[in-house]
Amino acid sequence: MTLVINNDMVAQVLTMQDTIDALEKAYRDLAEREAVCRPRIDVQIPTRDGKVYQWGTMEGGSVGGYFAIRMKSDVTYETEYEGVRVHEKYCSEPGLYCGLILVTNVENGEPLAFINDGVLQHMRVGADGGIGVKYMSREDSEVVCMLGSGGMARSHLDAFLCVRDIKKVQVFSPTKANRELYAEEMRAKHDIEVVVCNNPEDAYKGADIIAGVTNSSVPVVIAECLEPGQHILNVGGGTGMVGSDVQERVDVYFRFGNAPAPVGLPEMSLADEWITYAARPDVDNGITQKPLGTRAHGVAMPDKVIYFDDLLEGTNRGRTSSEQITYSERGNLQGNQFHAVAGRTYELAKAEGLGHEIPTEWLLQDIRD
Repeated sequence: MTLVINNDMVAQVLTMQDTIDALEKAYRDLAEREAVCRPRIDVQIPTRDGKVYQWGTMEGGSVGGYFAIRMKSDVTYETEYEGVRVHEKYCSEPGLYCGLILVTNVENGEPLAFINDGVLQHMRVGADGGIGVKYMSREDSEVVCMLGSGGMARSHLDAFLCVRDIKKVQVFSPTKANRELYAEEMRAKHDIEVVVCNNPEDAYKGADIIAGVTNSSVPVVIAECLEPGQHILNVGGGTGMVGSDVQERVDVYFRFGNAPAPVGLPEMSLADEWITYAARPDVDNGITQKPLGTRAHGVAMPDKVIYFDDLLEGTNRGRTSSEQITYSERGNLQGNQFHAVAGRTYELAKAEGLGHEIPTEWLLQDIRD
């Protein structure tokens, strides 16, 4: 039987520590060529009402493990909200989304599960932040500047608490009610101090970890507010990469890795975060976060970058002083993440008897594909 696993089921079985452990193994496997993935690829088609339909996929698998492909079907656009330009999306109607992960057995090809990606998505991105903090932040880091108060801000704090003794969070987001609700929830959940800041500048003061976790269409990390010794991560603000002024302040840039090139085609190796194919490619889609005709950032600071390979081989220690400012990001390895975390989720759900069963034969055929 093939399982259909929804978000509630994922939340019941998958912990942040599970996610961090699965991802660290996946990154090691990729470095050792025991795993493979390709960069995210999007297909964009303009809609009649001036928005953009976007089909996005990312996939990967490992020897002796699982293969997974994550599929997203979105209508996407940008809008102004309380003076901030934000990136929005929906499927079918606003408030609904379609993100699915198909997990297969690499030994016999059997389709094992379809998993809603909502909870897993927040977990794997938060875990990336935790891994960056684990390897690059000062070991005595205990204060977080949280720029954002949504789901990613929640999962990132979960991850930080897995790898550091966090005692205080200073949170800012544009909507007062949202940042106050976040503070209330995080105090109750983690029994730590959470300070609500009325401007972003206050959130930086005395912080050890700077987490930009928003759906803003422009970068949110402020170079002038950075202090020596801080570790930075940025999810979603702008193109996903901090601005050039912040890059100038960074001493060490930890990028987990790059998707490998196709076999025999090294010239097709790309470090881009996404690759887009588009209908009407000469028409402006109005999306500043991801404008047509431009490529997403790859290795942004080549003179400062280190990879997981460097840490595994001991060729670079990363942070070498408590005064350095460090920055971490995943790289274009999304496909490598989903087979690892979705595979682990499938195992946990199956062990607990969770998941809606559908006959696997419904998905098979006797006509050669």
